Amino acid sequence: MEKETSRPKRNIRWYMRFLHNKIGFFIVGLVLIYGLSGIIQTYRDTELLKHEVVHEVQLSANLPVSELGPKLKLRDLKPLKTEGDIVYYKEGTYNASTGMAKYVTKEWYSWILPFTGLHKSSSKSIAHYFTTIFAIALLFMSISAFWMFKPGTKLFSSGVYLTIAGIVAAIILLLLK
Repeated sequence: MEKETSRPKRNIRWYMRFLHNKIGFFIVGLVLIYGLSGIIQTYRDTELLKHEVVHEVQLSANLPVSELGPKLKLRDLKPLKTEGDIVYYKEGTYNASTGMAKYVTKEWYSWILPFTGLHKSSSKSIAHYFTTIFAIALLFMSISAFWMFKPGTKLFSSGVYLTIAGIVAAIILLLLK
């Protein structure tokens, strides 16, 4: 006689656990890339993963000091000293008689540039589909986590406490900003 195997009861809890499992493994790959993007964005004001790029730009001669920064796309460009026609800046020099500007910037390596756009995508960017789907998947994972354990169990209760702690930590972070 063959033993009859019973199919699991396919209720909302079963579907939530099933989807949580499948989507969870898919999201691991997204989290790795998106997390790296977030770290890069956090340290964008440092020299982390950047290299020096030397620029030589021909500008109009005798430009006023106030126009150099916008023309070169450099923020807070302040002259350190002037010797004859040459104006010295922290980033480089500008020869007022010839209009030649030479300066150095710190820029990300080319392989990092795609990562920087993930956290700065707008609704007009093709990446907004990725970021929206990722956000929806994360919201689903957060909500479906409550179907992983039976209510009233120790694991479920500790999960609720950790959720509350996470919400409080996020609110504190928002208030400190």
